[in-house]
Amino acid sequence: MSFTACVLRVMIASPSDVPDARDAVEAAINDWNNANAKNKLLMMLPWRWETSSVPVLGGHPQSLINSQGVDESDIVFAIFGSRLGSPTPDAVSGTVEEIERAVSSGKPVHLYFSTAALPNDVDTRQLDGLREFRAQISQRGLLGEFATTAQLGHEVWKAIEFDIAQLDLGVPVLLSTKRGVRFSAQPMQEREISSYDNKGKPRYSNRHWIEVTNSGDEDATDVLFEVVGEHSSMMLVNGDTPTVIHAGQTRRLNVFHHMGGGAPDVLRIRWSEHGEPKDFDFHVG
Repeated sequence: MSFTACVLRVMIASPSDVPDARDAVEAAINDWNNANAKNKLLMMLPWRWETSSVPVLGGHPQSLINSQGVDESDIVFAIFGSRLGSPTPDAVSGTVEEIERAVSSGKPVHLYFSTAALPNDVDTRQLDGLREFRAQISQRGLLGEFATTAQLGHEVWKAIEFDIAQLDLGVPVLLSTKRGVRFSAQPMQEREISSYDNKGKPRYSNRHWIEVTNSGDEDATDVLFEVVGEHSSMMLVNGDTPTVIHAGQTRRLNVFHHMGGGAPDVLRIRWSEHGEPKDFDFHVG
């Protein structure tokens, strides 16, 4: 059945080295539409230069992408892997120019940097330029990271929900049945310096945690976490004290992994909903 909805255009910006991440952002936007468009009377329309731009002469390619993509978009997602991108007449790269143009126009801009292993043929000049840009842009806001495309998709959903609340579109929401508590569990990791060798070179380790989100419309009370299975490599640092996770809230559950575990990493969440005990298992490894 047809319905009338407000449509927001979402631009996906990045250099050429992260096609899988670009696909993941578009897929997350489409998944959000499938889950929310009818109830919220709101849709997100992905815009990518390689599929959405119209070929036309009359200016530098970047200026045409700016006018067709950046200027006509409401939200911008920018993704970086190991490259900063190709320079333009007005900026160190096309993606950077798109970011700056969107920011100057007051549009929401979400930047994400990959923490995955670098490719063997990484362009060190591009990598140095990217690191310099990140250091500069980090002084102007909060940056995001992703180790996998699944994690990036989770971040896109969070950003969309944040933008909807901030934009105050005045879109009516259809009355619907209660959704109750809806948990999701997203494994996260971050590479950090753990120590230095005798030559002053840093040694790195990975810090792990799980982001537990209640995307429902009811608070979850008496929430407890536990690892399922006797041979899991995962151990919880916290989570043994009952807590409350409110509707729309995300909690960080710190974990670490030890050698020897062979079973899949499964997190069990137990909670009470209107006094009724419930539980659900999430594969997080």
